[in-house]
Amino acid sequence: MAEYHGQIQLSLAGFYDIKTDAGEMFRARARGNFRKKDVKPLVGDFVVFSATQADDGYILSIDDRRNSLVRPPVSNVDQAIVVTSVEIPEYSSNLLDRQLVALEERQIEPVIYFSKTDLISSESREYLLQVAKGYQQAGYQVIFPEVSFDDASLDEIRALLPDKLTVFMGQTGAGKSTLLNHLVPDLDLATGVVSETLMRGKHTTRQVGLIEMYGGLVADTPGFSAFEVFDMEANQLTHYFREFNRYSPECKYRGCVHLKEPGCAVKPAVEMGEIMTSRYENYKMFYDLIEGRRPVYNKHDKKH
Repeated sequence: MAEYHGQIQLSLAGFYDIKTDAGEMFRARARGNFRKKDVKPLVGDFVVFSATQADDGYILSIDDRRNSLVRPPVSNVDQAIVVTSVEIPEYSSNLLDRQLVALEERQIEPVIYFSKTDLISSESREYLLQVAKGYQQAGYQVIFPEVSFDDASLDEIRALLPDKLTVFMGQTGAGKSTLLNHLVPDLDLATGVVSETLMRGKHTTRQVGLIEMYGGLVADTPGFSAFEVFDMEANQLTHYFREFNRYSPECKYRGCVHLKEPGCAVKPAVEMGEIMTSRYENYKMFYDLIEGRRPVYNKHDKKH
């Protein structure tokens, strides 16, 4: 029985389709000892497996993961296209910053794609262009189409895909599936309310797969409707706001969390407009949320 190394491209009912380093496809199952250890192979995993023919393989070991996501269950993700609606549902800096924190924590590079930009008034457009500029200054790639899903913005995304594993994310209705369908018209991913409901049906076969697209791999199940959980300690949160990291070396105290400490370099940067106020306000809110999860033995005012 020969041994191979490859990457899982599809997971379906306990079977895994694996593409070898040489480009061959095999179907394999996971050995029972994975179940005993409560380890489940994920799409995106690099694995060693044995097989005598194309459909009788067994996964022997899983390489260390660089990162992994719960929804969609994919590992070794390079980047996420964060589809951010500006209208229906309206733009939420809080949701966008939650998504960015979650991605930063997992070392996944975010690309912010504003959708439905043709549905807004010229005043809203001016405001949102300033928002987009703020995120660019923070260090993120931002795509703000003249018209939703126009050729120029699609070309920008196509240019990002080669040699990377990409996920598309955004709240329900933001336009993730629509964007994917525009990128690859024959993909025909289900869009709209009806399909969302059907996809939650009990009898739907749950499969997760990677689609080869423009020289890269894309997870075919858009995930992430919302982020409620911050897994880090409150004092770690600052590390996941990348523009704060530019200023924090100038803070008077190591470990400054940019709230009440004297000699903080981040707060003046907010006041001078070098860091977006919305980012700082969301940071404070997230910090309080994390702190609020702890048992408080001596209650004190947490307003900043």
